[in-house]
Amino acid sequence: MNRRRDQPKTPAFVIFAVIFAFAIVACGGVLHVYFKNSQIQVKREIDAIERRIEHCRLEIRTTEMRMDQLLNRFVIRKQLEENGSNLRPISLAVVEEIDPAPPHRRSVASAVP
Repeated sequence: MNRRRDQPKTPAFVIFAVIFAFAIVACGGVLHVYFKNSQIQVKREIDAIERRIEHCRLEIRTTEMRMDQLLNRFVIRKQLEENGSNLRPISLAVVEEIDPAPPHRRSVASAVP
């Protein structure tokens, strides 16, 4: 189809504006995809770190449980008996309480008894 000669031509400015608008929309779409992808990657990293934290908490609880089992005095007593140890329980009257704070002496020997 031919256009009449008396119809005005589309100005170059309009064509340039349409191309420029298309470029802006395309760049906006690319940036949207880029930032959305970055957001998803950060969310995956956060989830992985949270899983690791939960795993470490579980390991801590398991280790505490094992420590409690190993430090149970009845279990220790039974293991000593099974191993044939010559260690024997002592009465509470023999136990001495010692002050945990060391004296503030600077010298090795002291004249005070």
